[in-house]
Amino acid sequence: MLRRTLANVLGLTALAVTVSAVPAAATPTSPPPTTITLPSGFQPEGIAIGDKPYAYFGSRVDGDIYRVDLRTGTGATFSEGPGTPSLGLKIDDGRLFVAGGAGGDARVIDVRTGAVVKSYQLRPAADGPFINDVIVTDEAAWFTDSRSLTLFKLPFGRHGRLPAAATAVPLTGDIALQTGNNANGITTTPDGRGLIIVQSNTGFLFRVSTSGVTARVDVGDTLLTNGDGLWRRGRSLYVVQNRLNQIAEIRLNRSGTAGTLDSVTTDPSFDVPTTIAEYRRRFYLPNARFTTPPTPETTYNAVSVPIP
Repeated sequence: MLRRTLANVLGLTALAVTVSAVPAAATPTSPPPTTITLPSGFQPEGIAIGDKPYAYFGSRVDGDIYRVDLRTGTGATFSEGPGTPSLGLKIDDGRLFVAGGAGGDARVIDVRTGAVVKSYQLRPAADGPFINDVIVTDEAAWFTDSRSLTLFKLPFGRHGRLPAAATAVPLTGDIALQTGNNANGITTTPDGRGLIIVQSNTGFLFRVSTSGVTARVDVGDTLLTNGDGLWRRGRSLYVVQNRLNQIAEIRLNRSGTAGTLDSVTTDPSFDVPTTIAEYRRRFYLPNARFTTPPTPETTYNAVSVPIP
């Protein structure tokens, strides 16, 4: 979703002097860091950024949420995890929505306090779920499950009130369940009337109606293999292709039924990036380092690149 950021306005109080007013000297500021160090052994996957200069990262190890000040790169654990993964993240209306991976759950966290507002068991962990990513619309939060043909919906009540339970929405139509990761990243269509998901193992994009009917998006011969996190700016859909270390930009039509490959962004700092968020004309991506054996001492980071 396209996020709008608010400028920080500094109010200055005039200082009375006996001779004349002296203009305040400009305070030099350093540019924000383009590489953010995350805790060793953290195994990041998801990222979310709201309208303030803070990024939230989820750990695949224990579900901890780590918050970083984008102006300085400093960070700390913001919310302790439940011992199961935290994968896709999105911020909306002061709440952080978290996809719970193999835990089969989702939870909602207050971004002011780090407290868990509500938790949902979307599928029993014994059934082998993989709740992978989330998008938030005006009406609901939608979660993908990479191990089944199902979306999970948290329909909002008045004033965004959270529901008592999630609703399972079966995926029908063009999509077919394959071995490996299926529905992964999720976002909205440019016209706001549907959803778009990427199927990682096939590289296909699908437009999804709110009733779960899927239709493959016509992108010609383009395959988005290893497609992971999605980010949409207007009609530009950015697809992180994790193990390919690149971001593909698909220019969509308004309904999200067709598109063309517009650009591909790579960077030497990419080390299997997974998900993507935007702040002040830059993309931020956590490096999951899937090709590096994870240990408690393995180093991790997130990087930023200009939006093409």
